[in-house]
Amino acid sequence: MNFFIETVISGLMAGVMYALVALGFVLIFKASGIFNFAQGVMCLFAALTLVGVQEKLGLPVWLALPVAAGAMIVLAWLIERLILRHLVNQDPIILFMATIGLAYVLEGLGDLMWGSDVKALDVGLPQGASDYMLDTYDIYVEKLEVVAAIIASILVAALAVFFQKTRVGRALRAVADDHQAALSVGISLNTIWVVVWSVAGIVALVAGIVWGSKSGVQFSLSLIALKALPVLILGGFTSIPGAIVGGLIIGVGEKVAEVYMGPLVGGAVENWFAYMLALAFLLVRPQGLFGEKIIERV
Repeated sequence: MNFFIETVISGLMAGVMYALVALGFVLIFKASGIFNFAQGVMCLFAALTLVGVQEKLGLPVWLALPVAAGAMIVLAWLIERLILRHLVNQDPIILFMATIGLAYVLEGLGDLMWGSDVKALDVGLPQGASDYMLDTYDIYVEKLEVVAAIIASILVAALAVFFQKTRVGRALRAVADDHQAALSVGISLNTIWVVVWSVAGIVALVAGIVWGSKSGVQFSLSLIALKALPVLILGGFTSIPGAIVGGLIIGVGEKVAEVYMGPLVGGAVENWFAYMLALAFLLVRPQGLFGEKIIERV
Protein backbone atom coordinates (compact mmCIF):
# COMPACT_ATOMS: atom_id res chain seq x y z
CA MET A 1 0.00 0.00 0.00
CA ASN A 2 2.83 2.40 0.82
CA PHE A 3 4.31 1.80 -2.62
CA PHE A 4 0.97 2.58 -4.28
CA ILE A 5 0.63 5.77 -2.21
CA GLU A 6 4.16 6.80 -3.19
CA THR A 7 3.31 6.21 -6.85
CA VAL A 8 0.15 8.33 -6.62
CA ILE A 9 1.90 11.15 -4.76
CA SER A 10 4.75 11.10 -7.28
CA GLY A 11 2.16 11.34 -10.05
CA LEU A 12 0.39 14.23 -8.37
CA MET A 13 3.65 16.13 -7.97
CA ALA A 14 4.64 15.47 -11.60
CA GLY A 15 1.18 16.64 -12.67
CA VAL A 16 1.70 19.92 -10.84
CA MET A 17 4.95 20.43 -12.76
CA TYR A 18 3.14 19.83 -16.07
CA ALA A 19 0.34 22.17 -15.01
CA LEU A 20 2.79 25.03 -14.38
CA VAL A 21 3.75 24.90 -18.05
CA ALA A 22 0.13 24.47 -19.19
CA LEU A 23 -0.87 27.62 -17.29
CA GLY A 24 1.15 29.74 -19.72
CA PHE A 25 -0.69 28.21 -22.67
CA VAL A 26 -4.07 28.82 -21.02
CA LEU A 27 -3.28 32.45 -20.20
CA ILE A 28 -2.41 33.42 -23.76
CA PHE A 29 -5.15 31.34 -25.39
CA LYS A 30 -7.79 32.62 -22.94
CA ALA A 31 -6.89 36.25 -23.47
CA SER A 32 -5.96 36.38 -27.15
CA GLY A 33 -7.15 33.18 -28.80
CA ILE A 34 -3.55 32.34 -29.77
CA PHE A 35 -2.10 28.89 -29.19
CA ASN A 36 1.44 29.84 -28.18
CA PHE A 37 3.70 27.06 -29.44
CA ALA A 38 6.66 28.98 -27.96
CA GLN A 39 5.53 28.63 -24.33
CA GLY A 40 7.92 25.74 -23.63
CA VAL A 41 10.82 27.70 -25.12
CA MET A 42 9.79 30.70 -23.01
CA CYS A 43 10.26 28.51 -19.91
CA LEU A 44 13.72 27.58 -21.18
CA PHE A 45 14.61 31.18 -22.07
CA ALA A 46 13.46 32.48 -18.67
CA ALA A 47 15.50 29.86 -16.81
CA LEU A 48 18.55 30.49 -19.01
CA THR A 49 18.28 34.22 -18.36
CA LEU A 50 18.07 33.66 -14.61
CA VAL A 51 21.12 31.38 -14.56
CA GLY A 52 22.97 33.64 -16.97
CA VAL A 53 22.62 36.81 -14.90
CA GLN A 54 23.64 34.85 -11.81
CA GLU A 55 26.75 33.37 -13.39
CA LYS A 56 27.96 36.06 -15.79
CA LEU A 57 26.88 39.15 -13.86
CA GLY A 58 27.43 37.67 -10.41
CA LEU A 59 24.03 38.79 -9.13
CA PRO A 60 22.55 37.20 -6.00
CA VAL A 61 19.26 35.30 -6.25
CA TRP A 62 17.16 38.09 -4.74
CA LEU A 63 18.38 40.48 -7.45
CA ALA A 64 18.60 37.99 -10.35
CA LEU A 65 14.91 37.04 -10.01
CA PRO A 66 13.50 40.55 -10.70
CA VAL A 67 16.04 41.02 -13.51
CA ALA A 68 14.84 37.79 -15.17
CA ALA A 69 11.21 38.82 -14.65
CA GLY A 70 11.96 42.20 -16.19
CA ALA A 71 13.57 40.47 -19.17
CA MET A 72 10.36 38.47 -19.74
CA ILE A 73 8.30 41.68 -19.63
CA VAL A 74 10.62 43.31 -22.17
CA LEU A 75 10.31 40.18 -24.29
CA ALA A 76 6.50 40.48 -24.14
CA TRP A 77 6.71 44.10 -25.31
CA LEU A 78 8.98 43.13 -28.21
CA ILE A 79 6.65 40.30 -29.24
CA GLU A 80 3.72 42.69 -29.35
CA ARG A 81 5.69 45.40 -31.14
CA LEU A 82 7.38 43.21 -33.75
CA ILE A 83 4.87 40.41 -34.31
CA LEU A 84 1.38 40.68 -32.87
CA ARG A 85 0.42 44.21 -33.88
CA HIS A 86 1.06 43.28 -37.51
CA LEU A 87 -1.24 40.25 -37.27
CA VAL A 88 -4.38 41.81 -35.77
CA ASN A 89 -7.55 40.04 -36.91
CA GLN A 90 -5.63 37.44 -38.90
CA ASP A 91 -6.64 33.78 -39.02
CA PRO A 92 -5.63 31.73 -35.95
CA ILE A 93 -3.41 29.49 -38.07
CA ILE A 94 -1.30 32.52 -39.05
CA LEU A 95 -0.83 33.49 -35.42
CA PHE A 96 0.02 29.89 -34.56
CA MET A 97 2.69 29.76 -37.27
CA ALA A 98 4.11 33.02 -35.95
CA THR A 99 4.57 31.44 -32.50
CA ILE A 100 6.39 28.48 -34.09
CA GLY A 101 8.84 30.93 -35.63
CA LEU A 102 9.11 32.72 -32.29
CA ALA A 103 10.02 29.43 -30.59
CA TYR A 104 13.00 28.90 -32.90
CA VAL A 105 14.13 32.52 -32.53
CA LEU A 106 14.05 32.34 -28.71
CA GLU A 107 15.87 29.02 -28.68
CA GLY A 108 18.61 30.38 -30.90
CA LEU A 109 18.81 33.62 -28.91
CA GLY A 110 19.14 31.71 -25.65
CA ASP A 111 21.94 29.60 -27.12
CA LEU A 112 23.70 32.70 -28.46
CA MET A 113 23.44 34.64 -25.19
CA TRP A 114 24.02 31.98 -22.54
CA GLY A 115 25.48 28.91 -24.30
CA SER A 116 24.08 25.42 -24.82
CA ASP A 117 25.68 23.51 -21.93
CA VAL A 118 23.58 22.15 -19.06
CA LYS A 119 23.46 24.62 -16.17
CA ALA A 120 22.69 23.99 -12.53
CA LEU A 121 20.00 26.26 -11.10
CA ASP A 122 19.99 27.00 -7.38
CA VAL A 123 17.54 29.57 -6.05
CA GLY A 124 17.28 28.11 -2.57
CA LEU A 125 14.44 25.65 -3.17
CA PRO A 126 14.64 22.61 -0.86
CA GLN A 127 15.99 19.37 -2.28
CA GLY A 128 15.82 15.73 -1.23
CA ALA A 129 13.22 13.65 0.55
CA SER A 130 10.80 15.04 3.10
CA ASP A 131 12.02 13.80 6.48
CA TYR A 132 8.57 14.18 8.01
CA MET A 133 6.83 11.94 5.46
CA LEU A 134 9.69 9.44 5.51
CA ASP A 135 9.91 9.17 9.29
CA THR A 136 6.18 9.36 10.06
CA TYR A 137 4.57 7.43 7.21
CA ASP A 138 7.56 5.69 5.56
CA ILE A 139 6.63 7.40 2.27
CA TYR A 140 9.18 9.05 -0.04
CA VAL A 141 8.15 12.55 -1.13
CA GLU A 142 10.43 15.14 -2.76
CA LYS A 143 10.57 18.50 -0.96
CA LEU A 144 10.93 20.32 -4.29
CA GLU A 145 7.73 18.78 -5.61
CA VAL A 146 5.82 19.83 -2.50
CA VAL A 147 7.06 23.40 -2.95
CA ALA A 148 6.01 23.25 -6.62
CA ALA A 149 2.51 22.22 -5.56
CA ILE A 150 2.28 25.18 -3.18
CA ILE A 151 3.55 27.58 -5.84
CA ALA A 152 1.05 26.25 -8.39
CA SER A 153 -1.83 26.66 -5.92
CA ILE A 154 -0.89 30.28 -5.25
CA LEU A 155 -0.54 31.01 -8.97
CA VAL A 156 -3.93 29.51 -9.81
CA ALA A 157 -5.66 31.47 -7.05
CA ALA A 158 -4.00 34.73 -8.09
CA LEU A 159 -4.76 34.24 -11.79
CA ALA A 160 -8.38 33.29 -11.11
CA VAL A 161 -8.88 36.50 -9.13
CA PHE A 162 -7.06 38.50 -11.81
CA PHE A 163 -9.29 37.24 -14.63
CA GLN A 164 -12.58 37.35 -12.76
CA LYS A 165 -12.34 40.38 -10.47
CA THR A 166 -10.16 42.97 -12.21
CA ARG A 167 -10.98 45.35 -15.04
CA VAL A 168 -7.90 44.26 -16.98
CA GLY A 169 -8.91 40.61 -16.61
CA ARG A 170 -12.35 41.28 -18.06
CA ALA A 171 -10.75 43.22 -20.91
CA LEU A 172 -8.52 40.23 -21.62
CA ARG A 173 -11.55 37.98 -22.00
CA ALA A 174 -13.24 40.53 -24.27
CA VAL A 175 -10.21 40.64 -26.56
CA ALA A 176 -10.22 36.83 -26.78
CA ASP A 177 -13.87 36.80 -27.86
CA ASP A 178 -13.58 39.37 -30.66
CA HIS A 179 -10.66 41.64 -31.52
CA GLN A 180 -12.71 44.15 -33.51
CA ALA A 181 -15.52 44.36 -30.94
CA ALA A 182 -12.99 44.95 -28.16
CA LEU A 183 -11.37 47.74 -30.16
CA SER A 184 -14.78 49.32 -30.82
CA VAL A 185 -15.48 49.74 -27.08
CA GLY A 186 -12.12 51.39 -26.41
CA ILE A 187 -9.99 48.44 -25.28
CA SER A 188 -6.36 48.83 -26.36
CA LEU A 189 -5.48 45.58 -28.07
CA ASN A 190 -1.75 46.33 -28.00
CA THR A 191 -1.74 47.03 -24.26
CA ILE A 192 -3.78 43.92 -23.47
CA TRP A 193 -1.43 41.71 -25.46
CA VAL A 194 1.61 43.14 -23.67
CA VAL A 195 -0.06 42.48 -20.31
CA VAL A 196 -1.06 38.89 -21.05
CA TRP A 197 2.29 37.95 -22.61
CA SER A 198 4.05 39.54 -19.63
CA VAL A 199 1.99 37.47 -17.19
CA ALA A 200 2.61 34.35 -19.29
CA GLY A 201 6.33 35.20 -19.24
CA ILE A 202 6.32 35.40 -15.43
CA VAL A 203 4.50 32.04 -15.27
CA ALA A 204 7.11 30.64 -17.69
CA LEU A 205 9.85 31.92 -15.36
CA VAL A 206 8.26 30.14 -12.39
CA ALA A 207 7.89 26.91 -14.38
CA GLY A 208 11.47 27.23 -15.64
CA ILE A 209 12.77 27.70 -12.08
CA VAL A 210 10.95 24.60 -10.81
CA TRP A 211 11.95 22.39 -13.75
CA GLY A 212 15.49 23.79 -13.82
CA SER A 213 15.93 23.15 -10.10
CA LYS A 214 14.77 19.57 -10.62
CA SER A 215 16.75 18.52 -13.69
CA GLY A 216 19.07 21.40 -14.58
CA VAL A 217 18.60 24.09 -17.21
CA GLN A 218 19.07 22.40 -20.57
CA PHE A 219 17.57 22.79 -24.03
CA SER A 220 15.44 19.66 -23.64
CA LEU A 221 13.44 21.79 -21.19
CA SER A 222 11.62 23.28 -24.17
CA LEU A 223 10.14 19.82 -24.92
CA ILE A 224 7.99 19.90 -21.77
CA ALA A 225 5.53 21.89 -23.88
CA LEU A 226 4.72 18.63 -25.66
CA LYS A 227 3.69 17.02 -22.37
CA ALA A 228 1.56 20.07 -21.56
CA LEU A 229 -0.60 19.46 -24.66
CA PRO A 230 -2.46 16.45 -23.20
CA VAL A 231 -2.96 18.48 -20.02
CA LEU A 232 -4.65 21.23 -22.03
CA ILE A 233 -6.82 18.76 -23.92
CA LEU A 234 -8.06 17.21 -20.68
CA GLY A 235 -8.55 20.42 -18.71
CA GLY A 236 -9.64 22.75 -21.50
CA PHE A 237 -7.69 25.43 -23.33
CA THR A 238 -9.53 28.28 -21.56
CA SER A 239 -9.65 27.03 -17.96
CA ILE A 240 -6.98 27.87 -15.39
CA PRO A 241 -8.31 25.34 -12.82
CA GLY A 242 -8.62 22.89 -15.70
CA ALA A 243 -4.87 23.11 -16.31
CA ILE A 244 -4.24 21.99 -12.75
CA VAL A 245 -6.84 19.19 -12.81
CA GLY A 246 -5.63 18.00 -16.22
CA GLY A 247 -2.05 18.00 -14.99
CA LEU A 248 -2.93 15.93 -11.94
CA ILE A 249 -4.86 13.39 -14.02
CA ILE A 250 -2.00 13.05 -16.50
CA GLY A 251 0.64 12.86 -13.78
CA VAL A 252 -1.10 10.18 -11.71
CA GLY A 253 -2.28 8.26 -14.76
CA GLU A 254 1.13 7.92 -16.37
CA LYS A 255 2.91 6.97 -13.12
CA VAL A 256 0.34 4.32 -12.19
CA ALA A 257 0.24 3.01 -15.77
CA GLU A 258 4.05 2.77 -15.90
CA VAL A 259 4.22 0.82 -12.64
CA TYR A 260 1.31 -1.55 -13.17
CA MET A 261 0.93 -1.76 -16.98
CA GLY A 262 4.58 -1.31 -17.94
CA PRO A 263 5.72 -4.85 -17.04
CA LEU A 264 2.87 -6.29 -19.13
CA VAL A 265 3.72 -4.41 -22.34
CA GLY A 266 7.49 -4.10 -22.06
CA GLY A 267 7.70 -0.71 -20.30
CA ALA A 268 7.87 2.88 -21.59
CA VAL A 269 4.13 3.36 -20.94
CA GLU A 270 4.86 6.75 -19.34
CA ASN A 271 6.05 8.12 -22.69
CA TRP A 272 2.76 7.59 -24.56
CA PHE A 273 0.04 7.17 -21.93
CA ALA A 274 -0.77 10.91 -21.72
CA TYR A 275 -1.31 11.17 -25.49
CA MET A 276 -3.55 8.10 -25.62
CA LEU A 277 -5.65 9.52 -22.77
CA ALA A 278 -5.87 12.87 -24.56
CA LEU A 279 -6.97 11.12 -27.76
CA ALA A 280 -9.75 9.36 -25.84
CA PHE A 281 -10.92 12.72 -24.44
CA LEU A 282 -10.94 14.27 -27.91
CA LEU A 283 -13.35 11.59 -29.06
CA VAL A 284 -15.88 12.10 -26.24
CA ARG A 285 -15.32 15.66 -24.95
CA PRO A 286 -13.12 17.72 -27.30
CA GLN A 287 -13.52 20.94 -25.26
CA GLY A 288 -12.00 19.27 -22.16
CA LEU A 289 -13.39 18.87 -18.66
CA PHE A 290 -13.61 22.60 -17.92
CA GLY A 291 -13.47 24.09 -21.42
CA GLU A 292 -16.30 26.10 -22.90
CA LYS A 293 -18.31 24.38 -25.62
CA ILE A 294 -18.20 26.56 -28.73
CA ILE A 295 -21.47 26.88 -30.61
CA GLU A 296 -21.40 28.73 -33.92
CA ARG A 297 -24.47 29.83 -35.85
CA VAL A 298 -24.34 29.23 -39.58
